Amino acid sequence: MNRSLTVPLTALAPVSWGTTYAVTTVFLPPDRPLFTALLRALPAGLLLLALTRVLPRGGWWWRSVVLGALNIGAFFPLLFVSAYRLPGGTAAVVGSVQPLFVVGLSALLLGQRPAPRTLVTGVAAASGVSLVVLQGTGTLDAVGVLAAVAATASMAAGTVLTKRWGRPDGVGPPALTGWQLTAGGLLIAPLSVLAEGAPPALDARAVGGYLYLALANTAVAYWLWFRGIGRLTATQVAFLGPLSPLTAAAVGWAALGQALTPVQVAGMVLAFGATLVGQLGGGRPRSFGSTEKNGRKVSMDLMDRALRR
Repeated sequence: MNRSLTVPLTALAPVSWGTTYAVTTVFLPPDRPLFTALLRALPAGLLLLALTRVLPRGGWWWRSVVLGALNIGAFFPLLFVSAYRLPGGTAAVVGSVQPLFVVGLSALLLGQRPAPRTLVTGVAAASGVSLVVLQGTGTLDAVGVLAAVAATASMAAGTVLTKRWGRPDGVGPPALTGWQLTAGGLLIAPLSVLAEGAPPALDARAVGGYLYLALANTAVAYWLWFRGIGRLTATQVAFLGPLSPLTAAAVGWAALGQALTPVQVAGMVLAFGATLVGQLGGGRPRSFGSTEKNGRKVSMDLMDRALRR
């Protein structure tokens, strides 16, 4: 499938994730971030495992645990802590710093030297985020802000490692997604019981919210996300991330009546504009230590290919 379709299909994932904050606020039991993270991850992972009937082999057992911890096991609880403690638009817009994390980790783990334009747009996005988080009226919960930043860093690390390790031969994105969701859910389960006790009673409203999170918001969205990582560069995927806070802010304003100050709006415009420019860049990143041999470029991409075998 060509890139013109890969980008919008991948973009559906962060758009879906942008609704997480409204669903959490309106439909789910209060103050249960770990239980919510568990019900979002484990049922979706088990469903994908049942559909694909493919289990990891060899080194992919520990890789699945690492990726599951970064993309799911740490990311989901931190995400829901921020969702419970911050307004949706404010919590989600912190994710705009993800391109900076991805740029740094791509240089470290993939040997990809960032273009100056990528750095400038990443810094501009982070500056916009700072305006939203630091200049808003009222009080911002420090734990919520730190949880949102940590969730973004965890997801960035998972994105870069997913790009570096690729997929085993003959294994598609649904199976890889199922491995990570199951591993992450199993990591969350004991923490949920120890920290929050027995599951709460669920009404029809909460059941509907959890079904949406597990199926559309997680199983389908992460399948599209990991599929996109396999076809786009890690930085291009990261620059789709601001679609999540944009969706969250729009839903928060339209459905939940959450107001934004002029300074916050200006910060959001700066962050979204910068990340849009970064996505439109789309060129292949340069690699550290590249040499010329027989007129052809030899780079650290060879390492990625070897790791995928």
